[in-house]
Amino acid sequence: MSHPAPYPVRLADEIARQLGQLSDHLSQLPPPQAAQVIARVLDPDNGVLGGVTHLVITGSHFAKSEAERGALPAEVWLALGRAANELHDISLDLDEHQDLLQHLSTRPATSAAKPPAPAPLVVRRRR
Repeated sequence: MSHPAPYPVRLADEIARQLGQLSDHLSQLPPPQAAQVIARVLDPDNGVLGGVTHLVITGSHFAKSEAERGALPAEVWLALGRAANELHDISLDLDEHQDLLQHLSTRPATSAAKPPAPAPLVVRRRR
């Protein structure tokens, strides 16, 4: 007979499942609602990205302790630390767009006669 997964493992599985559901919903939302969801996900204090960053930082502390006692290779600790630093940097980069996302999410949906001109996303340099 197999033992049921402990609560924290089940919690991690449930969070992963719910993130998948949120992604599915996000792809089908109208722009104002999608912007609202993204703004909440990216909220630096209460958002998903901040929570994941904190979780990876906590995992890095765990991995450091385990690496110091020889139970994990130091590379695991270093990789988690690098991931935590990069997630933190990404959060800072995205935080500067938080107000714009909030504004977009509160703007009423209108059917404009002329849609806005798309902005170029890639600029190619000539050689």
